[in-house]
Amino acid sequence: MKRILGLDYGSKTVGVAVSDPLGFTAQALEIIRRKSEKKLRQTLARIEQLVEEYDIGTIVLGLPLNMNSEQGDRAQKSLEFKELVEKRTGLDVVMWDERLTTVEAIEIMNEAGIKPQDRKLYVDKIAAGFILQDYLNYQELKKHE
Repeated sequence: MKRILGLDYGSKTVGVAVSDPLGFTAQALEIIRRKSEKKLRQTLARIEQLVEEYDIGTIVLGLPLNMNSEQGDRAQKSLEFKELVEKRTGLDVVMWDERLTTVEAIEIMNEAGIKPQDRKLYVDKIAAGFILQDYLNYQELKKHE
């Protein structure tokens, strides 16, 4: 069974998580950083490497909807990024509602005692883990309906 890659796309980072081989749990993996929002070549190359390395079959990308469920500027940028990732990897990218995942990630870091100034080292990959775990949980529920 192929693994699933979870991505949390931001203006200068992409948080990355990967599922276990059976598709039950998500593990935060890394944060891909770039100097500016438009410089995506190395980011896409790294995602392509991860797809190969982890034998990825599906990619789940967070969709940052507004709290009223409308798509704002960040959601539009995520949809544009989806197109680039699909072209680069040849895989389908599933968009997944990521509302409040950053809030959840900050709560986890607070509980773990991570200082506020150190949060940027972890928040994006933890949020990617939440996005992917939410997707995996949904897929598991669908199996039992």
